[in-house]
Amino acid sequence: MAEKKDYYEVLGVDKKAGDDAIKKAYRTLAKKYHPDMNPGDKEAEAKFKEVNEAYNILSDTESREKYDRFGHDAFDPSSGMGGGAGFGGFGDFSDFGSFGDMFGSFFGGGFGSSGRNRRNAPVRGDDIMQRVTLTFEEAAFGVKKDISYTKIQKCPDCDGSGAAKGTSAETCSECHGTGQKRVIQRLGGMQFQSTVTCDKCRGTGTIIKTPCGTCKGSGFKKVQKNLTVSIPAGINDGERIALRGQGCDGQNGGGTGDLIIAVTVRPHKDFVREGYNIYCEVPITVTEAILGAEIEIPTLEGNVKFTIPEGTQSGTRFTVKQKGIPYVNNANRRGDLYFDAIVEIPKGLNDKQKNIIREFAESCGQNNYNKKGGIFKRKK
Repeated sequence: MAEKKDYYEVLGVDKKAGDDAIKKAYRTLAKKYHPDMNPGDKEAEAKFKEVNEAYNILSDTESREKYDRFGHDAFDPSSGMGGGAGFGGFGDFSDFGSFGDMFGSFFGGGFGSSGRNRRNAPVRGDDIMQRVTLTFEEAAFGVKKDISYTKIQKCPDCDGSGAAKGTSAETCSECHGTGQKRVIQRLGGMQFQSTVTCDKCRGTGTIIKTPCGTCKGSGFKKVQKNLTVSIPAGINDGERIALRGQGCDGQNGGGTGDLIIAVTVRPHKDFVREGYNIYCEVPITVTEAILGAEIEIPTLEGNVKFTIPEGTQSGTRFTVKQKGIPYVNNANRRGDLYFDAIVEIPKGLNDKQKNIIREFAESCGQNNYNKKGGIFKRKK
C-alpha cells in the first residue's frame, strides 16, 4: 500500500498554519478537484478525496493534535492507537453536497438559495438595434424620422405575472419555492449530494396552474411600436443614438432596455465630409483662371458667389467659412467648406481659336510663367 502524503503537504500549508489558512487552502484545492468541476476524471477524484481527508483531520483541534504527535498512525486501526478517530465513516461525502453547496457553507446562506435568488433577481430588458438611413443633407441639418420596430413588452392582461386574471402563481410543491432540488449520486464508492434546477418549475420556484390566455403564461408578448425619432444636426455615418427606455421590458422588476438608432449616411455626389468640414472640386475655365472671376460654388444650402483672383492655378484650395456641417448640440458653430479650383482645358478648338492661342502664347513668352521658367534656369 502506498505511503500517505503528509496532510500539511497535501493542503500546501505550514505545520504552524492557523485555522483560517487551512480553511483557505482547502477551499482552493477542493474547488480545483471537485467532481462537479472534473466529471469522469479519476485522478481529480482521488485528489479531492485526499484533500478532504487532510482537511477533516487538520480542521479538528483534537485530531490535529493526535496527528502532530503520531502522524498517520494515530488513525490507523492496525497501529493500536484507536484508529478511525476523527473520520466519522470517511468515504461518504453527502455532507459536502454539490460544488455550490460546499462553498456556500463557508460564506453563509448556501449556494442553493442564492441560485434561486439569482433566477428571480431583476433582469434588465434587451436593447433593440434599429438602422436609419439619411441623406447627406439630413445628417447635416437634422431630421425627424418615423420608425417601426418590434419589442418584447410586459403582457397588459396579466401585468407580466403569466397567470390568468383572478389567479396567481403558486409555490412549487416539488422544490418548495427554492427552484432547486438535491440529488444523491454515487461515484467510485463515494456518495455525493448535488443541487440541480427543479424540472417542475424550471427554477422559478412557482407554478402557474391557470396561464394567461394572452401571453400563454410567459408574462410577455411581442408588440409593434411606431416612433418619431429626432435626428440631431451634424450626426455622422456610423454614429448611434440611444433612446432610453424604448427597448424590451425587463423581468422580475428589472429596467427597460434602450432603442439604439444606428445611422447610415448616403454619400453626396459633390461633397466629402471630414469631421465637420466638407470638401469639393469646382471647375473653372482657362480665362477665369488667368483673369480672375466671380464664380458660383455649391454649398449645402445652394450656390453662392465667390471671387477667385487672377492667375489661379489648377488645384488651388479656397476656404468658405461656416459653410460646413453644424456641430451636434451646437447649431451656432459650423465647420468650413473647402473647394479646389480645377482649371478645365478646352477641347476641339477650330483653326481660328488655335491661332489666337498661339499668338497669345508668343506674346507671353516665358515672362508670365514663374514655375516653368524656374525649372529651365535650374537645369542650366
